[in-house]
Amino acid sequence: MWGTDRSAFVLTFDFDAEEVWIGENPANPSRPGVLSQGTYGAKVGIELVLHLLRDKELSATFFVPGRVAERYPKRVEEILAGGHEVGVHGYTHRSPTDLARDEEEEELHKALAILRALGADPVGYRSPSWDFSENTLSLLADAGLTYSSNMMDDIRPYRHEAFDIVELPVQWILDDAPHFWFDDVACWNKKISAPSEVREIWEQEFLGIDALGGLTVLTMHPQIIGRPSRLAMLDAFVELVRGQRGVWIATAREVADHVRATISEGRSHGG
Repeated sequence: MWGTDRSAFVLTFDFDAEEVWIGENPANPSRPGVLSQGTYGAKVGIELVLHLLRDKELSATFFVPGRVAERYPKRVEEILAGGHEVGVHGYTHRSPTDLARDEEEEELHKALAILRALGADPVGYRSPSWDFSENTLSLLADAGLTYSSNMMDDIRPYRHEAFDIVELPVQWILDDAPHFWFDDVACWNKKISAPSEVREIWEQEFLGIDALGGLTVLTMHPQIIGRPSRLAMLDAFVELVRGQRGVWIATAREVADHVRATISEGRSHGG
């Protein structure tokens, strides 16, 4: 599937800022302390992430909710100026499973319009919940989007055949949130992992996927990964990936375009 490369690797960032906290709990807009965790992502985390990517001369994919783009347009412009891809991550950070079809369609098109007005050309979609409603795929196809990065049923890309949409599979093990997320409601009995633990988990999973010729999609959030100790871990992990022979490091769009161009060699799943 990858030509001369053995496997593919994609760095993705969900730039949620405060919106993830608002979507989690409608009472949170009146809780500035809670929202400040998201503000860190927009104020500090995104800048540190972009600096790391610039230093490593790497391109990444950022999925941005429409409301975050409205609130932080200059940050979106900085992402684009760095040569990175911007994809759709809803308008609010509400799951499509909680929306009626017309609400989901409105959210999708509002987000697309906002991102396009800032100079982005979104072709990919990541649900705020990594989940779909019964309408999601048809709405994505109708809107002209060409890939999704939400499903956890494979380690290789495939097509949602009925909708001609490429899927770039993800997994919680390769997401920073399960390892580092903490809030004052649900997490007091949950340990915050050390960066060294997460580095070991990500490394072993990446090496396993690489050996099988698959796709590693790393999912991160500037407000979570953008802490100094975690960025140092990410820096070291990226160097390991770069040192692994035969790994194609690309944006999500580049991988999806490659899969689409060589689809006869790939696999399709039913719609």
